Amino acid sequence: MPTTATAPVSAELLRQFDVSGPRYTSYPTADRFVEAFTARDYERALQQRRSGAAAMALPLSLYVHIPFCESLCYYCACNKIITRHHDRAAPYLQYLQREVELHTALLGTRQKVTQLHLGGGTPTFLSDGELNGLMDMLRSNFSFVPGGEYAIEVDPRTIDARRLDALAAMGFNRLSFGVQDFDPVVQKAVHRIQPASDVFALVQAARDKGFESINVDLIYGLPHQTPASFDRTLEQVAQLRPDRIALYAYAHLPERFKPQRRIHAEHLPPAGAKVEMLSRSLAALIGSGYVYVGMDHFALPTDPLAVAKRQGRLHRNFQGYSTQPDHDLIALGVSAIGRVGATYSQNAKTLSEYCDAIDHGRFPVVRGLALGRDDLIRRAVIMALMCHGHCLFESINLAYLVDFRSYFAAELEQLRDLQAQGLVQVDDAGIQVTATGWYFVRAIAMVFDRYLQTDRTRAKFSRII
Repeated sequence: MPTTATAPVSAELLRQFDVSGPRYTSYPTADRFVEAFTARDYERALQQRRSGAAAMALPLSLYVHIPFCESLCYYCACNKIITRHHDRAAPYLQYLQREVELHTALLGTRQKVTQLHLGGGTPTFLSDGELNGLMDMLRSNFSFVPGGEYAIEVDPRTIDARRLDALAAMGFNRLSFGVQDFDPVVQKAVHRIQPASDVFALVQAARDKGFESINVDLIYGLPHQTPASFDRTLEQVAQLRPDRIALYAYAHLPERFKPQRRIHAEHLPPAGAKVEMLSRSLAALIGSGYVYVGMDHFALPTDPLAVAKRQGRLHRNFQGYSTQPDHDLIALGVSAIGRVGATYSQNAKTLSEYCDAIDHGRFPVVRGLALGRDDLIRRAVIMALMCHGHCLFESINLAYLVDFRSYFAAELEQLRDLQAQGLVQVDDAGIQVTATGWYFVRAIAMVFDRYLQTDRTRAKFSRII
């Protein structure tokens, strides 16, 4: 990968691929989930895991969704509940415990867990006592493996050094700080004011307390951002030196996400400026010594994510790139998405519907998908490209008893254009993503997305670069 401040890809290519497309944290993607997949189907998937000795021997990943936020960030597309009434958390935590009990009734207790992620919303909306109670509850039902990845998303406005001590004592070893932009004008426009000095102090405190990895989220394309203003944020981030950086493109979809209606379209940077921000961001971060892991992820060369990429051990799940194998993911809480075996599932998106299901002794799953053979084959191809940058024909042929060249004849024909642009190389052995193509790996993966190729409905997705 490039190590200088020179832009790694041309502005022309960035403009050409400035289109919408899936992030492929799963395949098929969540927009393909159907309500015909019910709580009963999810229960059967759990029963199949329990009846399979090999599956039961594999560790689990856990995701817990905490939906509460004290204030509304206008760019946000997450499932959240805006409230200053912290007493709403206590009954929600009780429902989380009851949802866990539904799982352990089928799977038994003490299942090994190697990965935990608390997302939101704002997990640090919970008090230290509530978070500690949640972790104690999870530990009483699951066995957390030493050396696993135990992460929590943090709003810098909700914590201080004392709270960091508490999080470390609870067993969290990874933090993700929502920064987005350090510019005060941009922060005011998106209703998320947090001085850079506060973030710097918290990151230093987290380092002093021994957290293994610190991530910072950034967003480009927000109101009042310019290439010059975002350059200043990037300079501050380079000084901050987090272990990982997630750089997201803002997707303005006010018709889908009501909070975004408070952002005026005329305040958003034009498309050309947004592409320039991306180009300059790539150059700045790589020039600062970060490895481009893939899509929106950057990491220092010593971070396990960068090491996993070098060693071909990169994986992908609903939280993005990971060093952990794609084990079954138990998703807890309102709107949470999980995977068990060859199924995906999503919990109810409203708190009332979520609680009602649990009150009736049911899993709160309201939609999902049982993957068919074609889905599994395409998922294997897409994840090989997204995680490893290559796909060997023989490995797919042997695993799924197909002839890759015949099965994907139309897709291989589509790859000709991408090969002519220097993004992939296709030979008798398989498909190799080039160094330049790695920046456009979503576009390459989209070629193998049967659903997307069928209807070409992309407006619901974020930009692919």
